Parts: sequence; structure tokens; C-alpha cells
Amino acid sequence: MNLRLVATIALGITSALVLTYCGAINVFPVSEDQRLGAQFDKEIKADAKQYPPYVNAKAQQYVQSIIDKIIQSPDVKYRGKFSYKVQLIKDDAMINAFCTPGGYIYVYTGLLKAIDNEATLAGVLGHEIAHAEQRHSTDRMTTQLGIQTMMDIALGNNKNQHIELAANAFAGLGLLKNSRSDEEEADDFSFRYLRSTQWFPGGILYFFDKVKGRSGSSIERLLSTHPLPQDRIDDTNSRLKKANIPPPTEAQLNTRAYTEFKRSL
Repeated sequence: MNLRLVATIALGITSALVLTYCGAINVFPVSEDQRLGAQFDKEIKADAKQYPPYVNAKAQQYVQSIIDKIIQSPDVKYRGKFSYKVQLIKDDAMINAFCTPGGYIYVYTGLLKAIDNEATLAGVLGHEIAHAEQRHSTDRMTTQLGIQTMMDIALGNNKNQHIELAANAFAGLGLLKNSRSDEEEADDFSFRYLRSTQWFPGGILYFFDKVKGRSGSSIERLLSTHPLPQDRIDDTNSRLKKANIPPPTEAQLNTRAYTEFKRSL
């Protein structure tokens, strides 16, 4: 190997490492997000004790119809590649939702019963879709691989082995613990997605109002995967102001229809 080639490879590896630690590169293919998501979905559905399914076809279709509209946004890149299918979980004490890599979305009945309008649900669902779209889970796996592993991957050494090791290291829903920057990015993309829909794009603010200042094990579990610093609220208000979004109308909130939906739960 001549010196020029060595220098070129070294520069490429260094660039990859810098980009990785700045959050600009993800060494995993999109197919790995799909594989991980399918694996988690299988495990979740097999664990009915921890994730009891809420069997209500009309309620599931109602939530799914909102997802189907959100993913029509031109800012959604993986529509048709990621699942973007919802599963409802029966737990009225849990005010939460989460999304695995590959777009498998889970919504607790506690969330559905706690919120007051459709725009809030759309804001939360848009946020979860954004976690999948921005590939936050495999981004974190890339960062956790470490410098030596990144160099091996850059040089093509044992790539499959390292991917498998990383997947095993993040086994379980610990993979879904989002950083503050992940949460802020997901809020931003949720806002973008909802601007192309009928819903008020700041609907997630109503969710923040529901959980801010509350305590209890269910809220602690929510905040363990979805941190809620004041910055998220301030940034959402800033987006609304910058985009010159007026206060929402009933048509944008759809409170009446959502109240009817809650009665069916």
C-alpha cells in the first residue's frame, strides 16, 4: 500500500470519526433499523404481561388514520420502507407512546385518555415518527461503537460482527432512551410534518401541559425516555412565532370529535 493511499484512508477514517461524534453519520444501513424494529415488535407482542394489547379495532383504526395522514408529509423520507403501524397498549396509568427503529408505534391508553384534542395526539405521533425518520436509535448505537470499531468498519473489517454486537448491547427498550437533542429534533420535525396536515402544528404543547410538574412512576418512566426540559416548550413556542402561526381553531384541534373518541375507550 503506497503512502498516498494510506493517507487517503486515514483522512477518510478521521472524517468519519469526526462526523460520527458530531452526530452526522450513521454506520448502520436503513435495513438494520427495519430489522431491529421487527425484532422489538415481535418481543413486545410476545410479552402481553408488560405490554397488554388493547383490543379495540375502531380505536386502533382511529389512531392509525392520523398516522397515515402525517406520513404523507413531504418531509417523511421512509414512507413505504418503515412500518408506521400502531399498536395500542392497555395501561390507563401510563401517559406515553414510543416508536422503535423502523417505525413500529405503540400508544398507551393512558395517553389517549389524558389528552383533550386530536391535535395533541397528532403532535405526539408526529414526534414518534420523527424518532424513526431521524434514526435516533441507530445513531446512538453508532456513537457507542467507539473509535476502534469505527476504524474497523471504515476499513471493512468484521462489519457484520460489529453490527450484531451493537444490536446485542442495546437489546431491550433501553435503545429507545432519547437524549435532549433527540427530543428537540423530534419536536422540530413533528412541527414540520403537521404543517402539511389539518392539525395545529403546535399541538404537542398541550401534551407538555398535561405532564409538566406531575409526579409518579408512570411520569418517571415517560421522562426516562422522553426528557422534558423547559427548552422544548420554549422552542415549540418559538417555531409557532417564527412561522407566524395564529392561535388554533376548533377545526385544527378537533376537540369535539376527540371527546367522542375517548368515550369509546
